[in-house]
Amino acid sequence: MTFERNLEKYAELIVRVGVNIQSGQTLWINAPILQPALVRLISRKAYEAGAKHVHIEWQDEISTQIKYLNAPEEAFHEYPSWRADALNELADNNGAYLLIDAVDPELLKDVDPARISANSKAAGPKLVKWRESMSSYFMTWSIAAAPTPAWARKVFPQMDEQAAMDALWDAIFKATRADQDNPVQTWHEHNATLRSKREQLNEKQFHKIHYRAPGTELTAELPQNHIWRGGSATNGTGGFEFNPNIPTEEVFISPNRKGTQGTVRSTKPLSYQGNLIDNFTITFDNGRVVDYKAETGFEALKAMIEMDEGAHYLGEIALVPHDSPISNSNLIFFNTLFDENASNHLALGRAFPTCVEGGPAMSKDEQLQAGLNDSLIHVDFMVGSADMDIDGEHADGRIEPIFRKGNWAF
Repeated sequence: MTFERNLEKYAELIVRVGVNIQSGQTLWINAPILQPALVRLISRKAYEAGAKHVHIEWQDEISTQIKYLNAPEEAFHEYPSWRADALNELADNNGAYLLIDAVDPELLKDVDPARISANSKAAGPKLVKWRESMSSYFMTWSIAAAPTPAWARKVFPQMDEQAAMDALWDAIFKATRADQDNPVQTWHEHNATLRSKREQLNEKQFHKIHYRAPGTELTAELPQNHIWRGGSATNGTGGFEFNPNIPTEEVFISPNRKGTQGTVRSTKPLSYQGNLIDNFTITFDNGRVVDYKAETGFEALKAMIEMDEGAHYLGEIALVPHDSPISNSNLIFFNTLFDENASNHLALGRAFPTCVEGGPAMSKDEQLQAGLNDSLIHVDFMVGSADMDIDGEHADGRIEPIFRKGNWAF
């Protein structure tokens, strides 16, 4: 009964806070076939909130694995126009998109990374409009998660399958605050806290951010008229709030694409396209990646960085206190949605136009001139720890502490 109550509260949270369905909206759910109970709850609650249509696109990770291992090479150089057209139509009509993330972190470990890269490159040109609608918040979208047996066993390898599934569900409920009496109200209060932090940073208008930690010495320059974001976002068409990530503990900014210098070391494994990348370092010069190493998953890291020219530059820097719910769980989720909210993180690839004043209304060339990066990818990786200090540098050279020993200094 406790599980059923928490599952229903979780579905309510996703609908009312995540995508925040409005009357007459269409909701597209991309969901794992292993979680029909959650998806049906979300569907019912979406209709109760006023949704006009709920379309469900079921995904089977084993079928995905079978394709990558057995399909002919040319299959990965094509992307169906009908799917891109459907997603673009959803964006044009101010629909809402929900991804239920539930992938085995090592699903594609035996697949040639070139196949995965080719598939992403084939999708890229056809999904430009769709991705711009999401990154500029012209449409509503959210990512939440649900366990699968393979993922649960990765997080809790000492348990049998059912115990691991139960434990991962409990961890998800705690991380998303779905186990509390009124998760929707709790999230409104949480969003207010994150809003306060980003407002403080926006008042500072730092020129540069300096990171220091074992293996990390990095400086990132910020664009002029930058805007820190975090927590809830505002739909650019309807003007209502939604939460792109459930959970989230971060405030973030898109740095000046050519203003990053130094080396950063990862502090948690990165699950990227079915491969784990761990214990890696990345070095930047004039914003561009010039060197990288990895103890695990080097080929996957290489494929990610070599995806396109924009993948060599940062699109996001995000601040997350070490003393936060997911970090305090002492779990490694092997899932970026959770692990990025336990740690300060960076992202290679596409920037957020909303992080610069007037950015969403700019052309692509104007966004690049403003310092915003563009790429087929946007991949977060974790760099924070209890040993990390972060300073903000003003335009006149004054230094002000932002983080000390992994936590907010103001």
